[in-house]
Amino acid sequence: MATVNLGSIKFKWKGTYSGATAYTVDDVVEYNGSSYICKLASTGNLPTNTTYFDVMSSAGTNGTNRTDVGTVITTQGDILYRHRSGLQRLGAGTAGDALITGGTGANPYWGSVAGGKILQMVTATDTSARSTTSTSFVTASSTATVNITPSATSSKIFVICTGNFHTSDGDDGWCATIYRDATNLGNATSGLASGNSVNGICPNFFSTTMTILDSPNTTSQITYQLYIKTINADSDASTTSGIGYTLSGSGNPVPTHITVMEVSA
Repeated sequence: MATVNLGSIKFKWKGTYSGATAYTVDDVVEYNGSSYICKLASTGNLPTNTTYFDVMSSAGTNGTNRTDVGTVITTQGDILYRHRSGLQRLGAGTAGDALITGGTGANPYWGSVAGGKILQMVTATDTSARSTTSTSFVTASSTATVNITPSATSSKIFVICTGNFHTSDGDDGWCATIYRDATNLGNATSGLASGNSVNGICPNFFSTTMTILDSPNTTSQITYQLYIKTINADSDASTTSGIGYTLSGSGNPVPTHITVMEVSA
């Protein structure tokens, strides 16, 4: 009866290739990350010699064609993307930068975000009521004053101011505006009464919000502040204009708010 060696009808794993080992048919070895099967008895012939071995499974390219992730990105913060010739490393950008796409057919890159980003914001509130008889602009509030130092000369400064304004003469009025340092920014708002006071209460009360987008063109500290004046429309006795008063003149004053935001150009 014939004897059958069961070990000869299956692959035989021999581990890492050695030039000193005699390999027989169906021996399988590992060499440079690939596996090879012996098809002709061999000693000292590399597995890459196709006379004696066939490739059983092939290793990757270890990044030689930029397809191996571990080879391409090597540093914390790296980003992997597809370059036209394969995988590509994009190193960490500068702190605060944003990842920007170049669109189809272009590579991503780090860069600063275009205008519109709020860089800083400062706000102040005055909880007192103040008045003036001046027909020229004077400081309306020593508390609702904001100092800000722009980070770039190209920055824009967005100013928002809210207040409750009035005049004591029903035939006259008030005017308010925002100043940057000693410069009137020209965004004045005003109210002019059309009738006389009733029971000592002036009908000319307005809650008003003023806004302006300023271009100071400086990196030095600047100050934004609310100014008011009276409008003596009928040229009679002097008129008193005020800010922060309630309608009846009694009770807690209405706060005046000013908010300043630096916006990248």
